[in-house]
Amino acid sequence: MSNEALKMRGHVHGTKDAKRVAVGSGVGAVIETYDFIGFGTAAALYFGTAFFPTGDPVTGTLAAFATLGVGFAARPIGGIIGGHLGDKVGRKPVLVASLILMGVATFLIGLLPTYEQVGLLAPALLVFVRIVQGLAFGAEWGGAILMSYEHAPWKSKGRYTGIVQAGFPVGLLLANLVFLVSVNLGGELAWRVPFLASIVLVAVGLIIRSKVPESPVFDEVKESGSIVKSPIVEVIRTDWRSIVRGIGLRIAETAGYAVSVTYMISYLHTQQLADKTETLVALCIASAVGIFATMAWARLTDRIGRRPLYIWSCAFAALFGIPMFLLVNTGMFIFVMATIVISYAVCQNSLAGAQGPWFPELFQAKTRSSGASLAYQISAMVSGFTPFVTTLLFVALGWMGPALLFSFYAAIGLWAALVTRETWGKRERQLADEAAKSTPQSVTVS
Repeated sequence: MSNEALKMRGHVHGTKDAKRVAVGSGVGAVIETYDFIGFGTAAALYFGTAFFPTGDPVTGTLAAFATLGVGFAARPIGGIIGGHLGDKVGRKPVLVASLILMGVATFLIGLLPTYEQVGLLAPALLVFVRIVQGLAFGAEWGGAILMSYEHAPWKSKGRYTGIVQAGFPVGLLLANLVFLVSVNLGGELAWRVPFLASIVLVAVGLIIRSKVPESPVFDEVKESGSIVKSPIVEVIRTDWRSIVRGIGLRIAETAGYAVSVTYMISYLHTQQLADKTETLVALCIASAVGIFATMAWARLTDRIGRRPLYIWSCAFAALFGIPMFLLVNTGMFIFVMATIVISYAVCQNSLAGAQGPWFPELFQAKTRSSGASLAYQISAMVSGFTPFVTTLLFVALGWMGPALLFSFYAAIGLWAALVTRETWGKRERQLADEAAKSTPQSVTVS
């Protein structure tokens, strides 16, 4: 934790709304992930034929994955906009606006005409709504994680931000469960229903988020007159090294996911190693495990620090790339399922659990939303086009290409973790213990 944070004694026990804020932010993360990640599942299983029909299934898959990548490319722009507004007008308005934008875009996907119906207009419309999804998702994370982090007690930042991060596997689980059920509908309904059904989740999320109070840290920055004129310019000028390190940390997690889950769905299907139902079942199991794994990893960082977990997790992932493909290439469902669970619950969720508290701690409060969002979302561009690149690598090198790419991403994360400072080391934990003992429980921010 930064010295700045340790000086704010009124926050030592967190606020009375800490749990409600974490749950509210987590619910929003569930919905945003359901919408955004659901597109990846649909792209791997359906969009190649619905929007990019060709005689070659690989070409159709490449086109679908390229559209998937467009949404990731838009995320940094959303992160810049959301981060800027989060530092200027508050975290809460960004949360509400991003949820509305995502909900409308996702619902519209379920109504889009196919290539067979309107020709080239169909993929053009798909790309447009995917860009809108990317903007919304890019603005979402910074606001959600900072709201939880800044309301949470000093000693439990990992625990509370872990609730928000766990919203992503919950959203993944819901999306895959809906696709698992809708696959039995056949035809276009198999992919339209999951997108149309999301509007119900959005309505529930808006009700919950409207009752979440603003961040006490932002209120303090506002009251002290410390709001900077241009947060993005300020954080790039003064803290660009932390942004670069954050990008490296995030690539291991998000781009690794793009290989081990998003691309893997298509790989299992095209290589006939598992059918659609088996693939979705494996993803559902991995998502369910990931919910608890993410929260457990996040809480572990409160005890041992953020950096050690990241180093060991990235080292493991770097060694897991080749075994991951060797296991699924057996075509045995038990190995396919185990591989997806390990790659998700260990390689991905451990890193996500550490990111929740670590990223906010790398930046000052007055530019925290901009800095954390920028680092988090720029890396998304790499992960967005990773399934496309991975498909090309498979064509050129076979399964070894994707395996080595997965290990390469993990190596980038390992390097970034080694050169990034620990923000919750032994000294910080001791200071927090002393502050907690000397500060009455009643001294909290309402």
